Amino acid sequence: ALEPLSLGLAIGVASALTGYLSHPRFYCRYVECCPAAEHRLNATALKAQLDTKLFGQHLAKDVVLKAVMGFQSNPSPKKPLTLSLHGWAGTGKNFLSQILAENIHSAGLRSKFVHLFLATLHFPHHNQLQLYQEQLQNWIRGNVSACPQSVFIFDEMDKMHLGLIDAIKPFLDYYEEVDGVSYRKAIFIFLSNAGGDLINKAALDFWTSGKQREEIQLKDLEPMLSVGVFNNKNSGLWHSSLIDRNLIDYFVPFLPLEHKHVKMCVRAEMVARGYAVDEKVVQAVADEMTFFPKEQKIYSDKGCKTVPAKLDIHEDI
Repeated sequence: ALEPLSLGLAIGVASALTGYLSHPRFYCRYVECCPAAEHRLNATALKAQLDTKLFGQHLAKDVVLKAVMGFQSNPSPKKPLTLSLHGWAGTGKNFLSQILAENIHSAGLRSKFVHLFLATLHFPHHNQLQLYQEQLQNWIRGNVSACPQSVFIFDEMDKMHLGLIDAIKPFLDYYEEVDGVSYRKAIFIFLSNAGGDLINKAALDFWTSGKQREEIQLKDLEPMLSVGVFNNKNSGLWHSSLIDRNLIDYFVPFLPLEHKHVKMCVRAEMVARGYAVDEKVVQAVADEMTFFPKEQKIYSDKGCKTVPAKLDIHEDI
């Protein structure tokens, strides 16, 4: 049998070890933890990633960077940050949301605090709309209770059943708490192709008038975009209370990509694969893309979406 002194010492060592192992600094090295309330994004790192990985989207980069940094620096926001990203496929909406998620939670889309919803996968049946609304509310409530800095990304909003997204309206509103839970530090991001035609027309009008795309400002597109999405039955936000109650903080337009931007995407993909950048390959891939309008051929109709597949057939070069 252990003597009292030895037993006391053993208990003390065990208690100290347990306390050390359970200390957040140690524990969170091996298990993902929700960021502390005072945690702030590294604005320099986020800007550097956006500058080097997202091409041709000066508006989206500027708006999202300022919106997120302003939100994060506010110790007591009045509501969650809600962003609605719009533009044709391949223009960078998913890419930007991925970069943003990685800067908020280091595991990015693999983080247990980042939640990605795909309309066609998670909400496929129209006749189960009420069930989806209840499930969505319960999912958001449970995850924000576990981590106030949760991020929710809704992709394919243009394929979302009408009225479904209104189920989350209470969580986006100016309430201090809903059923004892505060949602004010969460971030909600909607991704949609809806409004892409309006954005493309505006970009083409700027080009036709001899202006640079970098001259396009948010005020040139956002009012038109919010009204267009509100009245578009294929937007997922048709007559939505989220727009009607001004709960979406920013409608972020993604401009159509030009030849030079497609080439940037090809170079970035080659570097990501560990290849030396070969301008002959870059040009060959860009030449296989299709552009619009039919006469001028200014903008890629698929953005950079098919660049990886196009590059595959040129690997032998």
